[in-house]
Amino acid sequence: MSITTILNLTIGESKRGKSKRVPRLWMEGEKLARAGVRIGARYSMQSRTSRRIELREAAPDYVGQIFTVSKRDRDGVLRPLIDVRSGVLREVFEQCAKVKVAIRKGVIVITASPVALAMEQRSRRLLLKLRQGVALGVGSLFHGAGVMDKALHQGLLKEGVQSYVNLAIELKSAYIDASLRNNPELWRDESVVVCSDIRDVDLRHCVPSCDLLSAGIPCTGASRAGISKNGLNFAEEHKDAGTMFFDFIEAVKALNPAIVLVENVVEYLKTASMAVIRSVLKSLGYRLHESVLEGGDFGVLERRRRMVLVAVCESLPDNFGFTSLHISRVKEASLSEALEPLADDSSRWREYKYLAEKAVEDKKKGRGYAKRQLLTGAESSCGTIGKGYNKGRSTEPFLMHPTNPALIRLLTPAEHARVKGIPEVVFAGLPETVAHEVLGQAVVFPKIESVGREIGRVCQLLRQALVSSHSLAA
Repeated sequence: MSITTILNLTIGESKRGKSKRVPRLWMEGEKLARAGVRIGARYSMQSRTSRRIELREAAPDYVGQIFTVSKRDRDGVLRPLIDVRSGVLREVFEQCAKVKVAIRKGVIVITASPVALAMEQRSRRLLLKLRQGVALGVGSLFHGAGVMDKALHQGLLKEGVQSYVNLAIELKSAYIDASLRNNPELWRDESVVVCSDIRDVDLRHCVPSCDLLSAGIPCTGASRAGISKNGLNFAEEHKDAGTMFFDFIEAVKALNPAIVLVENVVEYLKTASMAVIRSVLKSLGYRLHESVLEGGDFGVLERRRRMVLVAVCESLPDNFGFTSLHISRVKEASLSEALEPLADDSSRWREYKYLAEKAVEDKKKGRGYAKRQLLTGAESSCGTIGKGYNKGRSTEPFLMHPTNPALIRLLTPAEHARVKGIPEVVFAGLPETVAHEVLGQAVVFPKIESVGREIGRVCQLLRQALVSSHSLAA
């Protein structure tokens, strides 16, 4: 009986002489014997192509490099051992350190591991596009109305890197329609738009590969408000958003981007979801960069703290750094500079009695976290504005009437966009309620633009290195 044995191995090195290091693969054990590898057999490389080496038993008169199967005695049991030492390993697999070894009826076939192949494919694809000056394809998960991707696109463009969204997945029809209408620079004829729950999308067969992948993974189960409102013990319990990290990981595997960008609430850093994301991305061959970024540091009025993850393929140089972010926007001196002219008798001014009553109850119960934000416009910043802002929630910013202390109002969509630094065009054509939804769950625009610019800088360094190496070769 001869069974098939599969081994996932890493090409190591052995010293030969004083300094020369020779690539090697070491295999041993009962599994080799059961796959037909005999102690004393002599193997040679009888087939060698791109990313593939085949070892077979050599004929007695074979002239060339031979790998002899030796034996190892453990607890009285003899097991075959073969040590393949050859510079050919490096020639065939280049920078692919991990390989898959398949053994059947004594034939040993060595190929690059799926992870190594994916790493090579994604980095080669990016480098080829940079060399040719071709626009990079961006995959956008949980696309919304395209605010994050618009910011990323503008940041890349400021460093001379063209991009477009070649895949967008979004559940809400109104959101994706707004992006298609209001962000023409993001779309091309080859773009693929999927209006669906991401859990219903099979990404393995119907979408193109992406050079960059952006994802604002839904934070409903991770934010403090979401955990409290839904009575969750942990983020993954949320019936809708709890498993979205899994869909994100599946998308990374299917789309194989060279660079990944994720934004979420700060609390997401300590979730099991994030722990799994980190572990899987590292196993897939990505180098991770994480930071918590504050909106005010990027020239906007909203004090919106969010975590940002940038994952870069390990086969690319390690040039990305959050300390290198370029900040271009100058924050308004006060909130009043972002406000629209509004008459004192406008219908937007309301009493919101239920909020006043709630504030009294919250104070009695010691709920300091539920303190209201009643602003005059003289403030140099404001708190975070969320997706449900139009509902008139107690902890989000309200403007006080200039003369009547009983009246307050919500920010208009235009004002909401301004405090986040978002171009007002993104919500054009949307009803006010939906506009606040789009803006409330959007990113601080200049922050992601800065991250996009840093990614663009990294891409330009890669492009310059390619041009330089090509010139030297010529």
